[in-house]
Amino acid sequence: MLKFQEFFTACTGLWKTERTYHSVLQGEIERSYTEFRVETLRNDEKQQILSLSQFGEIKVDMAKATVEGTCPGFAIAFDTVSETGEEVSMSLKALFVPDQYVSIDTEMEMPPLPAGAIVPEAEEVVQGFYWRDQGYSEAGAIASRFTYLPSRQTLEMTTYYRRSVAVDQMRFVAPDMRLRTIITYQRPEENVTPTVIDLVGFGVERRQD
Repeated sequence: MLKFQEFFTACTGLWKTERTYHSVLQGEIERSYTEFRVETLRNDEKQQILSLSQFGEIKVDMAKATVEGTCPGFAIAFDTVSETGEEVSMSLKALFVPDQYVSIDTEMEMPPLPAGAIVPEAEEVVQGFYWRDQGYSEAGAIASRFTYLPSRQTLEMTTYYRRSVAVDQMRFVAPDMRLRTIITYQRPEENVTPTVIDLVGFGVERRQD
């Protein structure tokens, strides 16, 4: 069973994945191939992300969050080729900060989670925020919620974009293999639970080194 910090150490290296995306509303299926390199963030890179992460009501204890081994993160660079020949390359940095290092304005109302992101209270989990200097669907720094379940070796990340809500899950099933699922909901105009699924993606990821 991988502990919280161990999970991120296991994520480093060169990975290759084939994914299948189902556009639920359009009834279309698309496949893609991706290679991505994952490296551990240096302390100065963590501080750079945290300098972008002070989003109004959410504050991070930067002194504690940058202590070695406290808040894991990684730099990701990937190249994707779809079955239609479309190529996409991107690089970003992500930092995961458990709730114990975060303070939130008591008046801030967190949006409700979609059903696919709810974890039973009885589960032993690590929860918190994670920040990226670039979003996948929208440009610019973005804050998301994460849950790590040690018993399942599963990291789940929920991101609220302006028009959608993405639930991205990574699960180690072997030291060199992960299962990946991505569910994208339409974001409701009101602050209610997302229910309309727009996209579902599946993939098997294998470490190459």
